[in-house]
Amino acid sequence: MKEGIHPNYRDVCFVDLSNGFKFVTRSCAPTKEMVKMDDGRELPLFKLETSSESHAFYTGQQKSVDTLGGRVEKFRNKFAHLSKK
Repeated sequence: MKEGIHPNYRDVCFVDLSNGFKFVTRSCAPTKEMVKMDDGRELPLFKLETSSESHAFYTGQQKSVDTLGGRVEKFRNKFAHLSKK
């Protein structure tokens, strides 16, 4: 590999700010802070607003749009009394 043209690919600790969930993966993400892990390693820290542990889609708290009815169904319900003579 050529020197000086590749990004710094290393282990990075990502932390979810909403619930404190941490996970380590390899990344080129730019970081300024470091964190001490339970196993003694000191890794770069990248803060996230949401992760799979707090996102509504993955936790099952997301409401499905299909259960609320679509535009056609709303139209039919709104004007159903006009079609019945």
